[in-house]
Amino acid sequence: MDIKSFKKTEIDLSPLGFDMNGDFELYYCTPKNAKILASAGVDGIHFCTIPQFGEIIFAVSPMNFGDCVHPIARSFEDLLRLLLHCGDVAALEQCYAWDEEQYKAFLIDSPATEKQQAVLAEIKSKCGFAPIEDSFAYVKELQAAFDLSQIPYTDDYNDPDMNPAAPEEATEWAVCFEHGFRNKNAKGKPGEEIAINKTFSWGDETWHIPAVYSCSKGLVIDFCVEIQPEKEKAFIDKWYPVLAQDENISNELHEQIEQENPIDINFRTHLQVNGKTVVAKHGNAVQRIPESCLPAEVRNEREANEIMKHYGLDETKCWSFHRWAFPWATKRKPAVRTLRLKLERDPVAIQGIHFKNPSVGDVISFEHPVSGTEHKLTVLAYEKQEFPRQGFQHEEYEFPTLHTAMTYTLEPALSGRNFQVRDCLQNEQPKRKPRNQFTPEANYEACAIALIGGADGPTAVFVAGGQNAEQHSALSALRFEYADDIEWKIVFREKLMEDTEIELM
Repeated sequence: MDIKSFKKTEIDLSPLGFDMNGDFELYYCTPKNAKILASAGVDGIHFCTIPQFGEIIFAVSPMNFGDCVHPIARSFEDLLRLLLHCGDVAALEQCYAWDEEQYKAFLIDSPATEKQQAVLAEIKSKCGFAPIEDSFAYVKELQAAFDLSQIPYTDDYNDPDMNPAAPEEATEWAVCFEHGFRNKNAKGKPGEEIAINKTFSWGDETWHIPAVYSCSKGLVIDFCVEIQPEKEKAFIDKWYPVLAQDENISNELHEQIEQENPIDINFRTHLQVNGKTVVAKHGNAVQRIPESCLPAEVRNEREANEIMKHYGLDETKCWSFHRWAFPWATKRKPAVRTLRLKLERDPVAIQGIHFKNPSVGDVISFEHPVSGTEHKLTVLAYEKQEFPRQGFQHEEYEFPTLHTAMTYTLEPALSGRNFQVRDCLQNEQPKRKPRNQFTPEANYEACAIALIGGADGPTAVFVAGGQNAEQHSALSALRFEYADDIEWKIVFREKLMEDTEIELM
């Protein structure tokens, strides 16, 4: 029985995961010229025939990057007979990745539902088919004899933007001033590569500057920072399960994770070209982690692999690549005679103590995590306040304006850049205003409009200064209703590494 004849029976196969109704969507991995027969209804999985392979039915699984298409039946009639044995097309679609024990376990764990049993009974009565008794052996034999390399694909399959598992194409190495590591749309003439081959230690890492590039607009420097893979593997094993289970982690935990990541390196550069100081215009970074350290679903960026290949770097190491572009200090491109670098590590956030609901006159004692100095925070004022609502007007959203302000002194004093008191909670999200009487009540939702905050995010407000230079003010997160309980935290920002200077030329 072919598909045309089967449709006359009006049997609905959708309870078996083979929905033949509706318009079908094409995916990057849908074979070229394929005729789509049905959809599984999940993860874009669909089923088709391919002209050059006759009646063979293929399962197409877009989420299985690089291993998407497999034959599951020699004909539509065989597919129906296989379903009479296994009860659900999901077993046939996943069979390629299972051994016999796993396949049988799936059948035991996923018995046919009442709806499925009714469809299977209808197939038997209207079509008169007997089941293929060993569906696993049938599918495995078919797949073992089939050459998957013969499946034709569209250009989308080889597009890395659509298919992360697309085979990498060799690209010509070119470094342009404006486009960092990603040069697909680079404009202008590529820079002249000047070999440097400078290696030095800074902190726990080994730094390599293999080359600089003299471009018409300025100088580009590549930094290749080598990190021991054992450190990154330990970090991934510790934190990846946490991040995979909960995307809505607190800012405090996020800062801790960033600080502990060995490959997450943030630094600033100061460059002298021929004795003249030039300031970096822009920079970007990519990372490369050995496959043995990465979770199965994570892949390195293509650009990182290209850098590895061009500079001949050790693939067993972890690498943090940084590219900085410095415009010339002169009107014309100079001949580069001397190059000198000064590198500064960015400060990192260090979490301090927490305290709740202080009263006026309370003294909170704490120790500085780096210097060990004992400090005292004395609360001078603690009151509920509201920002003027006219400063938060917007056509679609209503913003929270209620907060608690705390004024305090700090002895010995600390710089406002290196010390903050913050609310442990974030600002409440804006509410969408109801548009008319039929619009449901406003609810909280994400909004791209920034509230008060800084580089650390809109979790609280910190204001230093006032009439007395020794007084400081901290504001709680913004809310729609005043909070009776507020937990505050102290956050330090400290440079944990000395600056270094490097002579390149």
